[in-house]
Amino acid sequence: MLAEDQSEAITFLQELRGATAVERIETHISHVFLVGDRAFKMKRAVKLPYVDFSTPGMRLEACEKEVRLNSVTAPGLYIGVRKIMRGKNGRLGFDQGDELIDAAVEMVRFDQAALLDRMAVDGRLTAELMIRAARMIARFHRGAPTTHQGSGCANIAGVLRINAAGFATSRVFGADEVENFNGEFERTLTAHASMLDAREITGKVRRCHGDLHLRNICMINQEPRLFDCIEFNDQLATVDTLYDLAFLLMDLWHRGFPEYANLVANRYLDETDDDEGFVLLPYFMAIRAAVRAHVIATQVEESTAADRDKLAAEARSYFDLARCMIVMKPARLIVIGGLSGSGKTTVSEILAPQFGSPPGARIVESDRIRKAMHGVQAEERLGPAAYRPEVSAKVYAEIARHTLAILRAGGSAVADAVFDKPNNRARIEAIAREAGVPCTAVWLDAEASMLRRRVASRAVSPSDADLQVLARQLVADTDDITWQRVDADRDAHEIARVILELQSDS
Repeated sequence: MLAEDQSEAITFLQELRGATAVERIETHISHVFLVGDRAFKMKRAVKLPYVDFSTPGMRLEACEKEVRLNSVTAPGLYIGVRKIMRGKNGRLGFDQGDELIDAAVEMVRFDQAALLDRMAVDGRLTAELMIRAARMIARFHRGAPTTHQGSGCANIAGVLRINAAGFATSRVFGADEVENFNGEFERTLTAHASMLDAREITGKVRRCHGDLHLRNICMINQEPRLFDCIEFNDQLATVDTLYDLAFLLMDLWHRGFPEYANLVANRYLDETDDDEGFVLLPYFMAIRAAVRAHVIATQVEESTAADRDKLAAEARSYFDLARCMIVMKPARLIVIGGLSGSGKTTVSEILAPQFGSPPGARIVESDRIRKAMHGVQAEERLGPAAYRPEVSAKVYAEIARHTLAILRAGGSAVADAVFDKPNNRARIEAIAREAGVPCTAVWLDAEASMLRRRVASRAVSPSDADLQVLARQLVADTDDITWQRVDADRDAHEIARVILELQSDS
C-alpha cells in the first residue's frame, strides 16, 4: 500500500532521457529504471512489517545505506545516491532544489545476462564459476561484522515467526498442513538450539547479505559479485553465516543443480573451516525454501487470474521442497581409495550430491586438507617437504578427525584419499564404527598404463601427484586390500552408480 503519492518522481525518472529510452522494472519494494548506461533504483513508498519507506527522508536514508553496504561486495557497480528535489520553479531535478521529493540509487547498468539466475536458465553455470562464487562468499562472510543481539536459537526463531505470519496471509496451503509444517520447523529448532547458541557465541552470527540467491550475484569484470543486499532491515540480514549461504544452496537445488549446491557448500566449508555447522545446512535450506513459499503465496492473493495458478504452483514447489529438506536422512560414510589417477576426486564429486540430506555429503579430501594445513589455495603446488611421511600421517589424522565430527553431528561424508597403507584404512573404518554409521569402503582398481596416462594429462587440480609420485605408489603391494574393488576404467558416473548400489546393500 502506498504511503504517499510517488507519481511525480516516477514520471521524472521515466522521462529522464525521453520516455522511449527508459525501461521500468518493478519489485515488491522497488522501482528500477534502466536509462542508457545507467540504472536508477527508487524505493516504493510502502510501509510493511519488515520495511518502512513511507517518507522521502526514510527512502533517502535507505538509498544511502544500500550504496554503502553494496559498494563493499560490488565495487564499481554503485555510483551513488541522487536526490530528487523540487526547485523554486516547481520542476524536479537531481540534487538541486528546496524540497526533497524522493531519492534514487544510481548504478552502472549491466547486461541482465550477467545475472547468475539468467546463466542458470541458459545453462551457462559451470563448476569453475561456482567455486569462485563460493570463495567470494567465504571472503565476504569473514569480513562481515559480528553482532551479539541475542542467542542463535532466538535469531532463527525470529525467522520462523515471520514465516508463520506470512503463511497466515495466504490461502494457497491448507490450515492443517501449515500448522504441521510450522510445528515441524519449531521441533527441529529445539533439536538444534544448543548448536545454534554455541555458534552465536563464537561469532558465527554476522551482518550478512540477507538475500543471497542467484539473482543477486552478477558477473562484474568476469568475477562473480554480490549485490542488492538487504539494507532496509538489519535484523533480517543479521543471521548465521551458513543460513546466509543456504539461500544460494536452496536456489541451486530448487533449480535442478544439486551438484552445484553440493560443490558450493564443500568449497565454502573448505575456505571457512566450519564443518561443525555442516549438519545445519539441510534445516537452513528448508527455512529458505519456506520463506520463498510464503512470499510467493502472498503474491498469489494480489495477482491477476492469469498468473494465479502459475504462482500457486511455484509456491507449492517451494513448500514441498521445504518439507523434504527438513527430514534428515541417516548419516552414512563412503570411503574411496585408489592410486593417483584412479578418479577418486571426480567420483567423489559425483557421489556427494546423491546421498545424505541436501546439499548432500561433505567431501573430506586429502589433497585439500594438505593444502589447507600449509595455508595455500588448493590449486597451488607444494614442494616435496609437504609430502614427507610425517606430514602425510597428520593429513590422515585430519581426515579422521573431520570425518568423525561430521558423522557424529548427523551428516554424511565421502572420505577421499589414496588409503594405500593398512593403518589408514583401519582408522577410517574405525571412525565409522565409533560414530555408529554404515560405511561403504571402495578401492578403485586401474591398470598402471591408464593411471600414467591420466596423471600425465592432468590439468591444474588440488593433487600434486606426478608420474614420479605414481611410480612410488605402484611399487606398493595393494593385493591384500579387502575393500570392495571397483574397476576404474569406465565412466565416472557409472562408477558412482555402482558405489551407490554397494552402499544400499550394506
